[in-house]
Order: sequence, then C-alpha cells, then structure tokens
Amino acid sequence: MEIKAHITGTVWKIEVGPGDEVEEGDVVMILESMKMEMPVEAEFEGTITEILVKEGEPVKEGQPVALMDEA
Repeated sequence: MEIKAHITGTVWKIEVGPGDEVEEGDVVMILESMKMEMPVEAEFEGTITEILVKEGEPVKEGQPVALMDEA
C-alpha cells in the first residue's frame, strides 16, 4: 500500500527505512511547508518496503512517498 503526502512541501526528514516495522500513527517522515513541520504517519500497522523520495525533495499533495506491506 502507498503512504501519500497530505500536503505540498519538501521532505525535511525521513524517519524510517525499508524493513522497518511501523504501527498505525507512527511518523514515517516529516514534510516542511510554509515554515511548518508536518508529520506523515502510517495509516495502519505493517512493514516499510520502499521509500520513494529523498530528503530535500519537493512533493505534491497526494504523491506517494513510501510503500508498505500491511500486517
């Protein structure tokens, strides 16, 4: 399943990597938009399979930023 950016901004910090297990609500990465830090959270429990963006990269609202397998 895809984890998507909920706002347009810049990837400020990636908190997880492939193989990491996450719980619902865990912060996957932090986006910066208009000088505000906005966390992107996992919507369900599972394992991160791929990070699709890099730190410093711009993203658009709705853009997939990571992939994960649901537990």
